[in-house]
Amino acid sequence: MHISIQTLRGAALATLLTACGPAPSQPPAAPRAGASPDATTGGAGKGLRIGMIAKSSTNPVFLSARTGAEAAARDLSKKHGIPIEIVWLTPPTEDGQVQAQRVAQAVNEGMSAILLSCSDAGKVQGAIDDAVDRGVPVMTFDSDAPGSKRFAFYGVDDVETGARVMAELASQMGGKGKVAILAGNQNAPNLRKRVEGVRQEAAKHPGIAIVDTFYHAETPQDSAAEVIRAQNAYPEIQGWAFIGGWPLFTPTLLTDLDPKRVKIVSVDALPAELVYVEKGLAPVLLAQGTYLWGYVSVEKIVAKVHLKQDVPVLNRMDLVRVSRDNLGAWARQLRDWGFTDVPEAYLRLEK
Repeated sequence: MHISIQTLRGAALATLLTACGPAPSQPPAAPRAGASPDATTGGAGKGLRIGMIAKSSTNPVFLSARTGAEAAARDLSKKHGIPIEIVWLTPPTEDGQVQAQRVAQAVNEGMSAILLSCSDAGKVQGAIDDAVDRGVPVMTFDSDAPGSKRFAFYGVDDVETGARVMAELASQMGGKGKVAILAGNQNAPNLRKRVEGVRQEAAKHPGIAIVDTFYHAETPQDSAAEVIRAQNAYPEIQGWAFIGGWPLFTPTLLTDLDPKRVKIVSVDALPAELVYVEKGLAPVLLAQGTYLWGYVSVEKIVAKVHLKQDVPVLNRMDLVRVSRDNLGAWARQLRDWGFTDVPEAYLRLEK
């Protein structure tokens, strides 16, 4: 079985290595090594420098996006005969104000374009608009700033994503029970939309009641601690809608939650999270192509800045449903994409 989404990278912070594949529409995973060493400052004629500003440099999903961006830079450098460099300007932790400062820094350092995932759209919109007014095009990925002058966005439909998480959770719970929403950063526009989608879908299930929405710092430790705290405060919680997979990067919940009485459905399905599928605590994961956030976005930037092509404003990413029914196939796909931390037991599964 072949999973149709392209490369996801690094559930662990240190495993971002190489894979190769032939099709431009399915870009290969690649080693994490900055982009072309001879990349130069300047416009399309001299080469491109793309300032990449994700939400957090400690979040594995954004490290995978960085790897995808760097792979695209190498591939497109060869294809078009120009040096392309990815300049990583992501803050260590989520901070919209720091992101705005990094956008201004990218402009001042002569970047050809900026690629941004917005921690707080309100705090970065002015910086985006100023960058564009000064001749530096901006593209967003994962988390948009739709009211800004950015030229394009790439990512999932967040309301639909939240709705799918809730629909899967309701199915796992037999259509009844009390659920909680784990929601990450309250100021992130993409996460607010996912919460909206969860609530809209929950309203379609009369037997489902939402206890509350819980926000937290987007680290594995902080998010897992929030789940445990909430579960202890509200022991009636039978299901969790994770609109991001933060706690699943640590095995903590495997020992603190009982899969016989609590079910989780979560966004993301990177290698460290797969054990939650096997153990039945998270029977369904909805995978984003986090590697593609970088790869496809760099393709779009090169198309606009170097090739002077029109780029669609909204570029949608599809989710992939991962369960025990395709856990082996998904694991082998991750391995083929270059992951080195996929558990061998999953690779041996028939399907």
